Amino acid sequence: MWMRCSIIWDNVHFSYTVKTYDTIINEPQMEKKMKILLMEDDPVLGDIVSTYLAEYYEVTHAFDSKEAQEHIDEHKFDLFIFDINVPGKSGVELLDELRSFNDTTPAIVVTAYADTKHLKSSFDAGAHDYIKKPFELEELKLRIEKSRVLFHIEQDTPVKINENVMYYPRKLLVDDGSKEMTLRPKEAEILEYFIAHPQRLISQDELIQNIWGFEEMPSDATLRSYIRKLREIIGSEKIVTQRGMGYRYE
Repeated sequence: MWMRCSIIWDNVHFSYTVKTYDTIINEPQMEKKMKILLMEDDPVLGDIVSTYLAEYYEVTHAFDSKEAQEHIDEHKFDLFIFDINVPGKSGVELLDELRSFNDTTPAIVVTAYADTKHLKSSFDAGAHDYIKKPFELEELKLRIEKSRVLFHIEQDTPVKINENVMYYPRKLLVDDGSKEMTLRPKEAEILEYFIAHPQRLISQDELIQNIWGFEEMPSDATLRSYIRKLREIIGSEKIVTQRGMGYRYE
């Protein structure tokens, strides 16, 4: 059954719903596919939010911008949730710096500020959504799910590549009507990045920054090999090379 809970912390009210069980022995675990980095310096609030979200997603909690940057250097995330007021660089400053290095990970900014100045600076830095404290935890989850759909994160729904070709994200499978082809994980990540950013020039540096971890940077030849293989699978006309600049997904 579901139980309604609430907590007041630092004069801010948070309410949320948790699932309780008469027995937990046979309760199947929920898949935790979407990887979220939450940056919140308040240990109590951070624990409340991360515990709630961990019911649905894979959540990493950082207390400040330095710790957040360390996690980003080591892992790839599907979504950032950054509080503005944290020790060191603010959430907006960190996001602005990440964007300068071609990190396009979707980002939701959380803050207690109510003025439009901070709202504008968040969007200017590259946030795609903004939520003000106090908020319902269910509202945050709704915004995360909106981001999932908007940026094609871990979708079950097949993606239409062209009239004859379909891509199935969960299976990493491309079906052209006559045969099915399974993509390698990096091929799938590159394709999904193109799908999420259609009709836009994407440089090699941007692809590498958003697909590979800091410790596993590929050579230009390796990237070209992946692009060549994807063209063979989905059609060469779908990925256009702009010499010396990058690629465009049509």
